[in-house]
Amino acid sequence: MFLENTIHPHARKGSIEVICGSMFSGKTEELIRRMKRAQFAKQKVEIFKPAIDTRYDEVKVVSHDSNSIHSTPVPSSSNILLLANDVTVVGIDEAQFFDEGLVSVCNQLADSGVRVIVAGLDMDYLGKPFGPMPALLAIAEYVTKVHAICMRCGNLANHSHRMTDESALVLLGETNNYEPLCRDCFTEARK
Repeated sequence: MFLENTIHPHARKGSIEVICGSMFSGKTEELIRRMKRAQFAKQKVEIFKPAIDTRYDEVKVVSHDSNSIHSTPVPSSSNILLLANDVTVVGIDEAQFFDEGLVSVCNQLADSGVRVIVAGLDMDYLGKPFGPMPALLAIAEYVTKVHAICMRCGNLANHSHRMTDESALVLLGETNNYEPLCRDCFTEARK
């Protein structure tokens, strides 16, 4: 029968949304805003962050503007599947710090009807694609690229310039370690 093959108009449809940009561009702020809207709509939400990110709070996801929302810190992406039971919306902050398995996790959640909202740096401090972010950008239905303001010239910034000599890929930091820069100022700073 024809009706058996049609999708119910109110059936849950999964999707992946990625919010990316440099440090201080408002990625986490936008993630929190979307998650709070989902909570307000009485949707069941769960927010995850990498366990290594303890900059502002052990448990909460906190923006640079001190906006916050409760989250579950996890050591790896596989834990997200174990803990995201019976939810409508899953939020994931600092996605660049997760392992490559995050891409599969997001796909599995979206395929099961979950709205997945991921926020993270698209580039590392060297200006190279960061962790699972390029693959997430490729599979996402929706991509929002947010920009900071260049600290040197005032143009839109899309790079996170590290101001220390530390060479480890992952260095949790704030304005004491990083500044947002536009392409030209980043290129000049890297000389």
